[in-house]
Amino acid sequence: MPNVTTVDDIMIRDVAFATLPGSRDEVLDILKKKHVSGVPVVKNGDLVGIVTRTDLLKNPEEEQLAILMKRDPITITAEKSIVQASRIITESGVRRLPVVEGNTLVGLITIADIIGAIAGFNIPDPIGDFIDGKVIVVWENTPVSVMGMILEMAEVKAAPIVNESREILGVVCDKDLINMSIIEDSVEHSDMSAGSDDDAWTWESMRDTMSLYYSVSRIKLPDCSVKDAVKLKGEPISVVPSNSISETARKMKRNNIDQMPVISANNKLKGMVHDFDLLKALI
Repeated sequence: MPNVTTVDDIMIRDVAFATLPGSRDEVLDILKKKHVSGVPVVKNGDLVGIVTRTDLLKNPEEEQLAILMKRDPITITAEKSIVQASRIITESGVRRLPVVEGNTLVGLITIADIIGAIAGFNIPDPIGDFIDGKVIVVWENTPVSVMGMILEMAEVKAAPIVNESREILGVVCDKDLINMSIIEDSVEHSDMSAGSDDDAWTWESMRDTMSLYYSVSRIKLPDCSVKDAVKLKGEPISVVPSNSISETARKMKRNNIDQMPVISANNKLKGMVHDFDLLKALI
């Protein structure tokens, strides 16, 4: 069934997209309102790039969409199978593929769309082979601003949250960071010398120093703890190694999440299972 299911069968047709010229603030508004992690960028009807929440978080002071976006994104056509789409996604490391006819954007297929298809295929194999044991774990009182740096430096999109007893309380991800981010405007200044002497301490250089003031707009994360920001509720959504691939995919689809902690029989963290890893079951 995966080989006969095409991109056209499951792709998003009403695609949220950004246009050039555009700004970071417009993209951030789309990501928050549409609850998506990235959008294609279009100019004069043609696909020219793609921008994701990772791009925004890595460049908090950049406002121009043309600089933030990745140009010449990897694309796919509607008649291709989801097996082919899964292979392209896993080999390239992207999370979404614009669907095109020529240069015209006609749809979008994401990992979440393929996970929805996997949920209906009833693949019985357990997820044991797809567990990621190299996990970044954060303490519940870690400041959100520090959490953002941890995810960026570790090059991961999510991390389990634990308390002093090493109990799993939940998961924080880059989607949470975008949803709680704000745009902060400030005025900064720098001193520029118009003196001709190379010696910074000459009277001429000191006399002719000018103060330049300029505005800076940046994405800012709150200073509260991860526990307070994420608003943890009840038991975290998790799986065990014996859960099947399709069962895990259904849980991801039902809860609209990209990853889950994998726990042992005695409720200890064994690792994480990510949606993109489940795509390997189709290849």
